[in-house]
Amino acid sequence: MKIATWIDNRENHRFFLLVQKFIEEYLEKKGYLKVDLPVLSPALIPESYLEVFETKFIYMNKKERIYLTPSPELFLKRLLAFGLGDCFYLGKSFRNGDFPSDLHTFEFTILEIYKTNISYLELAEEILAMISYVHKKIKQEKFLSDPTWRSPEIKFDYWEKITVAEAFEKWAGMKRDVLFDHKQFLEKAKEKGYQVEGFSYEEVWSQIYVQEIEPNLGLGERLTLIYDYPKEFAALAKLNPDRRTAQRFEFYFQGKELGDCYTELIDWQEQKQRLIEEIKKRKILRKVNHRIDKGFLEALKYGLKPCSGIAIGVERLALVLLGLSSIQQLKLVSIINED
Repeated sequence: MKIATWIDNRENHRFFLLVQKFIEEYLEKKGYLKVDLPVLSPALIPESYLEVFETKFIYMNKKERIYLTPSPELFLKRLLAFGLGDCFYLGKSFRNGDFPSDLHTFEFTILEIYKTNISYLELAEEILAMISYVHKKIKQEKFLSDPTWRSPEIKFDYWEKITVAEAFEKWAGMKRDVLFDHKQFLEKAKEKGYQVEGFSYEEVWSQIYVQEIEPNLGLGERLTLIYDYPKEFAALAKLNPDRRTAQRFEFYFQGKELGDCYTELIDWQEQKQRLIEEIKKRKILRKVNHRIDKGFLEALKYGLKPCSGIAIGVERLALVLLGLSSIQQLKLVSIINED
């Protein structure tokens, strides 16, 4: 017989809400506009590396397929193309297919920020300043409510930076020429003991990344920024001059991925071709065959200014700032089932 234990997390939940408040406070001071957006859409941007939730809109005797948005990007880029300017969304997003864990849930709070006329690494500096601001405000509030609380030690004077190629050579023993050559990469992965038959480059790459790279990121007192991912992992990002890597970074603390940033691809023709490739990959992977958001490409045709965007998992960021270990600890009440 299972016994349910109810855990009162009111204090943690209060500080989770304060993290969101201080994020908004900082961004609004910097001139960003907060926007409210739908979480349901009849069409989505095709991305092969994530799965979505499908439901139906029922009216009269008709049924229309509709999807929970995995990101607010499809709406925000429309607004940017029509001249909105620097903006952000702070609210719910949904991703299917991954087992719930201490760091993952299918419904989560996302912060997505866009800033015009700036590159991904330039935006990184503003994000570091924002997190430093939120950390300082949370420390002040925490000490007022509990003088015995000890803040996690995090320094915000600079990012610890490493390229993806450097990280693979350092921790996985795979040189740059191997990393970006699909055939050589799969051969090397097989030598290392990974199962490669029947798996794609992207699938094997992701497995090595999760097992050998991620656990080493952000282990000191600073946030680690890992950048310039293979183009296969950045369908919506601008490519570097080498045409093998994309202007994308993620940032980590204590092995936890907290955010994902791109210099946005604004060439609609190149974006169309990349989305066609993503559709093919989704079919091979047998993921939900959703309608493609053609309006997204129309917005790019209309004209999107050079810009960069970042998505941050707010629950994960709150765990780091509050020194907690599980998303469940941020809920107002969590339930543990025990035998």
